[in-house]
Amino acid sequence: MDITDLLQGPLKDVIIGQVGKQLGIEDSSKTNSAVDGIFATLLNAVAKNASSPEGQTQLQSALEKDHDGSILDNLGGFLSGAVQPSNPKTANGAGILKHILGDKTEVAAENISKESGIDAGKIGQLMTTLAPIVLGYLGKANATQQAQPQQGGGLMDIIMGATKTVNQQPTNQSFLEKMLDKDGDGSIIDDIASMGFNSLFGKK
Repeated sequence: MDITDLLQGPLKDVIIGQVGKQLGIEDSSKTNSAVDGIFATLLNAVAKNASSPEGQTQLQSALEKDHDGSILDNLGGFLSGAVQPSNPKTANGAGILKHILGDKTEVAAENISKESGIDAGKIGQLMTTLAPIVLGYLGKANATQQAQPQQGGGLMDIIMGATKTVNQQPTNQSFLEKMLDKDGDGSIIDDIASMGFNSLFGKK
């Protein structure tokens, strides 16, 4: 599975349709913009958190224990609430956001709200819904890589590749420039570090 499966195509259509319906957002272009902004925010934060050996070890453990990617096997069922993982941590979006973004979650929601034109409260709900999907993707991609080690690469290669792709989404250019690259040096990761995100899964 590639990150582009979540950024375009059938899976993206499922996400846009389901969350738009649940949140009462009729403008699919706004929903699309918000979803891309959330994916970018979370993946960039994960990349920063996993940039240290300790952070990467913590992420690896979390993926193996709680985020094997099975949540993506029936994405429509998960989003509609018809299907829930047996492991409650797998779908604990609020808990995931707390670990990844900490007290910056509200700030991130407000910024995404401004760029997408969707109420910040709804953006918060959307972030909670999408956070398990992001870790589910990373978990599935990591498991696939471990099963095929001859292809090379590792968890950080997966994360950085996904982050680069999502950052290049047309809907994210303005958002990322305003929210994450405030000093104009082109380094999104450095700017995320300055926002003070917690080390991923380092605090319980």
